[in-house]
Amino acid sequence: MIRFLEPWWLLAVLPVLVLAGAYVWRQLHRQAYALRFTNVDLLKTLAPRGLGWRRHAAAVALLLSLLVLSTAMARPSTDARTPMERATVMIALDVSLSMQSRDVAPSRIQAAKDAAKDFVKQLPKSFNIGLVSFAKSANVLVSPVKDKEAVVAAIDGLQLAESTATGEAVFTSLQAIQSVPADGAQGAPPARIVLISDGFRTFGRSIEEAGQAAAAANVPVSTIAFGTDEGTVDINGQTTRVPVDRVSLEKLATSTKGHYYQAVTSEQLKQVYQDMGHSIGYRTMSREISQWFIALGLLFAFAAAGMSLLWTSRLP
Repeated sequence: MIRFLEPWWLLAVLPVLVLAGAYVWRQLHRQAYALRFTNVDLLKTLAPRGLGWRRHAAAVALLLSLLVLSTAMARPSTDARTPMERATVMIALDVSLSMQSRDVAPSRIQAAKDAAKDFVKQLPKSFNIGLVSFAKSANVLVSPVKDKEAVVAAIDGLQLAESTATGEAVFTSLQAIQSVPADGAQGAPPARIVLISDGFRTFGRSIEEAGQAAAAANVPVSTIAFGTDEGTVDINGQTTRVPVDRVSLEKLATSTKGHYYQAVTSEQLKQVYQDMGHSIGYRTMSREISQWFIALGLLFAFAAAGMSLLWTSRLP
């Protein structure tokens, strides 16, 4: 989609349109004048054979050149995806007991591990990647580093525990992001939290508080609601249903300008991570394309000059 950085300059198109209208009016006037000659045979002997449509080709090319060049004054631009040179991604994984549910094969936790490892491997090498696990508390298992193997190994070693402290996972991830050095660059690197959970918060600070803190730090939290509402687990010999809290996770993503996803199978989860990797690894920036318009305008101008010299031996 093309946008204009200085749209007021589009007013420069108006004189070109007036010129085009004047040319059309003049050609119609000449045609009316020519029809006054009733002796057509005599006119053919006095006037050489006309150029036909070629008489207008150079003029049309010239008008197109002026139209495109005047449009270029408005500085047209388009969106372009450019890779980020540096960024920090914190992966927060829910390791509460509900993640042992087998409504997702082979289990929620194993599917989450596999997808998270694939996600880590596809992120750019220049990114800092960290890992936070959360149950009753949230713990930084890997501080943001460029060593992907360390993160993958930590994911393999995740162990389940009681309770779900979703809000604490966000606060802990924000603290880890603040510890990332600037590496000589100005300003903090862009950061994002990717949080996957399957259940309701049962411990720690609220998800609303976490969302406010992330929004204040300008760190989007993208959330993945993983699992089905039919999931169950056996705790102390009792079967307990473990539905997914989609509402809270969606609110968390929305309040921080992140993205919200749902996945009910391991294949869907891997696809979510793949899509997320494509969006995190790039940023959309406005790219000015005035030079394209200028080049097209010059092309039309040269075409007008060439046709005029070829057919009339003069410039238009």
